[in-house]
Amino acid sequence: MTDYQTDLDYQNHILNGVSRTFALTIPQLPPRLYSVVGNAYLLCRIADTIEDEPSLSLETKQQFAQQFIQVVAGQQSSAEFAATLTPRLSDEILPAERELVSRTETVIRLTHSYSEAQQASLLRCVRIMMEGMSRFQQGCNRSGLPDMPALDQYCYYVAGVVGEMLTELFSEYSSEIAANHDELYRLSTSFGQGLQMTNILKDIWDDWERGVCWLPQSVFAEKGFTLTSLRPQQFDPAFGEGLVELIGVAHHHLHNALRYVLLIPAHETGIRRFCLWALGMAMLTLRRISQKLDFYCGQQVKISRRSVRATILISNLSASHDSWLKLIFALLARGLPAERVLSTAS
Repeated sequence: MTDYQTDLDYQNHILNGVSRTFALTIPQLPPRLYSVVGNAYLLCRIADTIEDEPSLSLETKQQFAQQFIQVVAGQQSSAEFAATLTPRLSDEILPAERELVSRTETVIRLTHSYSEAQQASLLRCVRIMMEGMSRFQQGCNRSGLPDMPALDQYCYYVAGVVGEMLTELFSEYSSEIAANHDELYRLSTSFGQGLQMTNILKDIWDDWERGVCWLPQSVFAEKGFTLTSLRPQQFDPAFGEGLVELIGVAHHHLHNALRYVLLIPAHETGIRRFCLWALGMAMLTLRRISQKLDFYCGQQVKISRRSVRATILISNLSASHDSWLKLIFALLARGLPAERVLSTAS
């Protein structure tokens, strides 16, 4: 067995440990994309682990962030980085994530086996993500973000830039996809924002428990609600009105996600499935939130395994049929607040 195959086998193994969802979706991609996208996800997960570690000071996180950027760029030893960071991780970090950090050298060997263009796309994503997350960590508390532009920017750093990276990788893979590069690139940040906003809304209370809030103050202030007064099981109708506004914004971004999928050639069913599974689960989650605005626990709006299986089945059957996809999206959007645009985001 070659060293490359050994490293790839480990990547597939650890991917299942750190994310069951992506362990399902990434293998839908064509073989030429499967490895590099899986590697990109693991790089982003290492970046997340640095930012999520509660025992590290902001300054120390920034130092590790810069070191990791240099590691991805091939300018610093991945083994030294792993040996320094791994012992600093607390019990708050999941065992699989700790293992991933400890095996950074394996992940980076794969990173550096890809083409120059692919490596450049991965490095750009990691750099922008880490620098952006470090910036937002500085003012992270329960008072929320100032306004929608701040939320847009946060979503870009943690998800929109990933959409840009995927678009670059997809375009390099296929000349047909590359023909729509500019429009795909424009929509990719919106796609990422739709997924991230759905996660933010779903995780309101989990984030609150950790002492953070990513909701925009201005949206709720217009409804007469102050985010610092947010409390579990103390639902305020004014807070619900703010949620409705944000669900409408997420709805708009997820509609752009559908437009993104429809620009992918119909015969590229693997790429379409990869996108559709994420889009379908986000739409179902958004529906759950919309139907229970007074939820106080993420579990209350989490979609069931049955819904996940249905999303996968329907996505697979309809992946190459544009008219079916439009109809399914319209059905899922029924009952959701109308699409809203509250900032300059696409």
